Amino acid sequence: MMDSTNFFLDSNAAFLLLLGFLQFLLFSWAFRNLPKENWQFLAVVPNIEPGVDAHNGTNYTWYGLFLATGYVLGALMFLLLMGSIAVPWNISLVVTVIVLAVCTPLSSIIARLVEGKKFTLTVGGAVFGGLLISPWIVHLLNMQAGTFLGYNVPVLPTMAAMAIAYGVGEGTGRLACISFGCCYGKSVNDLPSGLRKLLSPIGMTFSGKTKKIAYAHSLDGHAVVPIQAMTAIVYSATSLYGSWLFLNSSFEAAFTIVIGISQGWRILSEFLRADYRGNNKFTSYQRMSLLSLPYAAGLLFFFPQSAMSAPSIEAGLKSIWSPGMILFLQGLWAIIFLYTGKSKVTAARISFHVVKDRI
Repeated sequence: MMDSTNFFLDSNAAFLLLLGFLQFLLFSWAFRNLPKENWQFLAVVPNIEPGVDAHNGTNYTWYGLFLATGYVLGALMFLLLMGSIAVPWNISLVVTVIVLAVCTPLSSIIARLVEGKKFTLTVGGAVFGGLLISPWIVHLLNMQAGTFLGYNVPVLPTMAAMAIAYGVGEGTGRLACISFGCCYGKSVNDLPSGLRKLLSPIGMTFSGKTKKIAYAHSLDGHAVVPIQAMTAIVYSATSLYGSWLFLNSSFEAAFTIVIGISQGWRILSEFLRADYRGNNKFTSYQRMSLLSLPYAAGLLFFFPQSAMSAPSIEAGLKSIWSPGMILFLQGLWAIIFLYTGKSKVTAARISFHVVKDRI
């Protein structure tokens, strides 16, 4: 049971307060700087062609860096929470790899089906697919490998940990959207008067002709609804509260609240977005989020909460503090960065010369 009088005294609460403080510092910097033109490209790698003065280059983006970081933070949070309930790290790792192997391609496949564009991603679509299949992956793992491994993974706490991890990863991952200028909100000037007065003071203005908001809707230089920043705050705050519930053994409440708020916000926030989301006013992504709510509720009946020992963040930290786990997270970051950070919608031309006073 939760004891609010101990919230500021135990290690679980101290960890969450530290995490929240670090997120506050990161978001405070990111919301001010990432809309600027100089925060889209991280590096350009030239493709050297002998005998020519200018070379084609491949752009690597801050979008990829923040998205990879979001993935890794989400995976890290999942492994940490699973370790806090004494799930062996190797079993948690197997679940993580299987779910990521399924959901990562879904982020591209679903976006292509909905938006009809080749080079685009959707985290929302991947989450919908992950929510559909993840509990059954865990259930099948228990049925097929539980005896061999000598351990059955608790399904509801695992789903709660996944939901929280999604919130953490999505909160950081939205910074990628700010950097690239995608998933952008409507122009503040186009809003109804009441919303315009409310959101004008926090409108976000992007610069740079290679950002998606510029070449897709010519909204660079205009104050728009800071929907990416709002989503980052909503998801991160929700995941922090969900983590507190989880660490106080309220797995059912953690799962219900995190899924309810995150998917509810997804439905509402789509009405404030200006980027192309398909031809329907009520988008496919909104339908996915709407369908996920009763589906998530149904999972509670199939996989009810069972008695477990109290979670411990210290046990979780010990479970992930190993060279193998660190190398896995580094490798995951590199794979996601190379997959999402290599720009397919921009190109570069590079020339080299010797500085005269160095001759």
